[in-house]
Amino acid sequence: MPHNAPDLLLTHARLVTLSDDTGYGLIDDGALACREGHIVWIGPNAQVPTTLRDAHEVHDCAGMLVTPALIDCHTHLVFGGDRAGEFEQRLLGVSYEDIARQGGGIVSSVCATRAASEDALLDLALARARALLADGVATLEIKSGYGLERDSELRMLRVARRVGEMLGITVKTTFLAAHAVPPEYAGRADDYIAHVCETLLPAAHAEGLVDAVDAFCERIGFTPQQTARVFAAARALGLPVKLHADQLSDSDGAALVASFDGLSADHVEYSSETGVRMMAAHGSTAVLLPGAFLCLRETRMPPIEQFRAHGVPMAVATDANPGTSPLLSVRLAMALACIQFRLSPEESLRGATCHAARALDLSDRGRLVVGQRADIAVWRARQPAELCYWLGGDLLDGLYIGARRAP
Repeated sequence: MPHNAPDLLLTHARLVTLSDDTGYGLIDDGALACREGHIVWIGPNAQVPTTLRDAHEVHDCAGMLVTPALIDCHTHLVFGGDRAGEFEQRLLGVSYEDIARQGGGIVSSVCATRAASEDALLDLALARARALLADGVATLEIKSGYGLERDSELRMLRVARRVGEMLGITVKTTFLAAHAVPPEYAGRADDYIAHVCETLLPAAHAEGLVDAVDAFCERIGFTPQQTARVFAAARALGLPVKLHADQLSDSDGAALVASFDGLSADHVEYSSETGVRMMAAHGSTAVLLPGAFLCLRETRMPPIEQFRAHGVPMAVATDANPGTSPLLSVRLAMALACIQFRLSPEESLRGATCHAARALDLSDRGRLVVGQRADIAVWRARQPAELCYWLGGDLLDGLYIGARRAP
């Protein structure tokens, strides 16, 4: 075998390259070669160069669909306990905001997370992450935000890092201490924001645990002014920002995060056209979270047509969390984005690949093109739309992370 033989060669595949800005970029009966974790050749199977045919691993895909591996760009995978009781309350007509005001919601998860050890949180998070991998995910974002005090927030972020190390995947960590006002700061939101900016964020950053900074800008969260203080502290540390924006009301969150050149505005059901225009101008991605939309039985759709009109990329993610989106399938999130938000299957697939990568500031993945990281999913399917068409079921035939087959 030549010393420069590729590590992996996929043959006889129906390749969904997403190589251009529109269309699937399909290559029927295609082949793809990888070396040192990256794609080095892609094209028709009949044209594979002889120098690439003797790969260390050759996988005949027998006409199966091959796409970039999926990316879940918004999750809350590290938490203790569950909130199944709140799910039942909402079904009986109690609103999410009322539950939060009664001491439930995020604060309920804070109590359970603070009480859990790091190893216990890791075991729970690993099980959730493995479920996502089994559905084709190779890159995750994981937020803190259920600790709301120094030790618990740091513990959550350390667990997120360990998940990536133990599963051999990329995990981007997001600091979300501005998620809710903790019980010990009840009625003193400004004091808590000062604590976040002056103590919690610097401590997490000093340990190298933060890739981005997020906040919950909402009537039951924090005001735009308080959120801007957190973003200013992030900027001072050279950290990018993103935002839980305009989920329950229009708080000008989309415009606010865009004004800080934010990576993304997430939820965005109530975002105004002004906010959409600001996102377009500053290159921010809209992250659609149809799982929360479904579980909260929301009726106000994100401004999809405005995002299209102004060229704002739309990512799709699970928002996996214990309260409002207990969803552990990006494919189901993609399907819900089609059904609820009227995305096309192509838009939804882009939302969970190249646009999700953009929302995490990752330019090296999300497409099947030469030079990209070889994170690749092989599906027991023929048509790209099948990834959204089937509501559940096991479609994944194989997942390659940096050209290595995941167990």
